[in-house]
Amino acid sequence: TYNGVALVSTTEPEEVVYGIPGFDDAQARVIAASYDDVRVINVYVPNGQAVGSEKYAYKLNWLEQLHSYIEQTLSDYPKLLITGDYNIAPTPRDTHDADAWEGKILCSDAERAAFQKLLDLGMSDAFSLFEAPAQRFTWWDYRQAGYRRNLGLRIDHILVSEALKADCSRFVIDTTPRGWERPSDHTPVYVELPEY
Repeated sequence: TYNGVALVSTTEPEEVVYGIPGFDDAQARVIAASYDDVRVINVYVPNGQAVGSEKYAYKLNWLEQLHSYIEQTLSDYPKLLITGDYNIAPTPRDTHDADAWEGKILCSDAERAAFQKLLDLGMSDAFSLFEAPAQRFTWWDYRQAGYRRNLGLRIDHILVSEALKADCSRFVIDTTPRGWERPSDHTPVYVELPEY
């Protein structure tokens, strides 16, 4: 575990790297490792607090640094999977109320553009590879019975490279833990890769 991010596996990871190389980030929100020929990166993107705040500017800069890191990593590891809490709802349909969230933190144009820039490197949002019912979220506020009323956002993502996309057989948002007595406000997401 490394400041909120972890990789858990039944096989020994190789080439473990903490943080974004060359970026001085005291919070160190990234961990990467290789499993066979697949490179896995787990990220915890800063929240950003509010659009226009110092923390928002920090988040956008952090995402720029992540983009550069992913671009370099892809050239070294064609089979790449990036998972974690991105703190970005990529499109209006990834929110329970597009009008209420539009332009706010997690849903601002600049954050969505940064997410799209990662996709433009040749990554795919694994969620979009499969048919899914509407209103599928990964985070619900504790307040106002957010989970019970499905007032959520989809902000936890798994991105897969072109070389890994065909190996994905299923994407799952497991909402069961969110219904537990003392849950996280997030729920797990995972992708199945039968070849691995």
